[in-house]
Amino acid sequence: MNRMFLRGCAPMLLAAALVNCGNPTGSGEEKHAADETGEHADDANAVTLSTQQIADAGIEVTRPTVGGAAGAIEIPATIEGDPEGVQVVSASIGGRLVALTRNLGQSVRRGDTVAIVESREAASLKAEIEAARARAALAQSNLRREQRLFAERVSPEQDLVAARTAATEATIALRLAQQQLSATGGGGGALNRITVRSPISGQVIARSAILGQQVSADAELFRVANLSRVSITTSLLPADAGRVRPGARVEVVAGDRRQEARVSFVSPILDETTRLVPVIATIDNGKEQWRIGETVTASILVPAGTNRTVAVPSAAVQMIGDKPFVFVRTATGFRATPVTLGRTNGGSITVTSGLSGEEQIASTNSFTLKAELGKGAAGHED
Repeated sequence: MNRMFLRGCAPMLLAAALVNCGNPTGSGEEKHAADETGEHADDANAVTLSTQQIADAGIEVTRPTVGGAAGAIEIPATIEGDPEGVQVVSASIGGRLVALTRNLGQSVRRGDTVAIVESREAASLKAEIEAARARAALAQSNLRREQRLFAERVSPEQDLVAARTAATEATIALRLAQQQLSATGGGGGALNRITVRSPISGQVIARSAILGQQVSADAELFRVANLSRVSITTSLLPADAGRVRPGARVEVVAGDRRQEARVSFVSPILDETTRLVPVIATIDNGKEQWRIGETVTASILVPAGTNRTVAVPSAAVQMIGDKPFVFVRTATGFRATPVTLGRTNGGSITVTSGLSGEEQIASTNSFTLKAELGKGAAGHED
């Protein structure tokens, strides 16, 4: 009999079983076990079932999870580009875009040309280089002439010193002009053009540039990301954040994808809006299976605590009236035990009182036990 059928029919099976096996005296062995546990037939919180009836109803019996074993904080998170692996590509001087060599999604290597800008400022910088080069050549020529005249004892030494100083200054001016052009990207072919190069290797994830567009200095043209590593961003309650340290393991799950990450940053400051603690983890994305902006489930593994904690599956908890109960296995079936609940973590709930952790509890189909308990209560009222 499959699980789904049993789940639907379990209350009827239990009712029939109780009719067939409802002898209040029971076997001598079961009666003796009941006496030892303090159970009696008129216990309003008890449900009497045999081992076979429990199996037929598809009720699984397990022990609660007991801490201080290591636990996990399960929270939603977002995939983002690694802050160290994302770069904005911009032109250092304003001008008109006359060439764009990359589009969204295309790969690029560090130093590759991604755009060419036509600019009057570029023309001025290149003209200054040509002028500085000419002045440097003239100064070198004068220095050579003064060196020859001084060697022939025609010119005084002070003329040689002046020529040497002028040549040095001209060389410095040429180098400065070349560095200024290099800072803008340099190259570009024509006198009035400069090239815009990618600062890192990666993939183009954003493009705001349009061919022929007039752009200002430092305006964003592209955004390049090295997606071999990505970041997972989330936020924690301050109490939980105190248990998380950089280097902690994080299990990242989305659909059938599962991978381990590591916490790289736990903010020492609360977010002013949410009053939560921002946390960042990094994950290897060499196979490119994680996409920027997607939502995932992150389980941050935390070390064992100093306090003993007891947790049960969410399906084990049933509300009877306005109070939570867990069905604890007894010698003759189950007994509904009142509990006090703590925080919910994924598919489990922390029990702060009511259980020691040594009990065996109904972890599935406990709703059928609740139904039988309700029938018993109705019978007593009659």
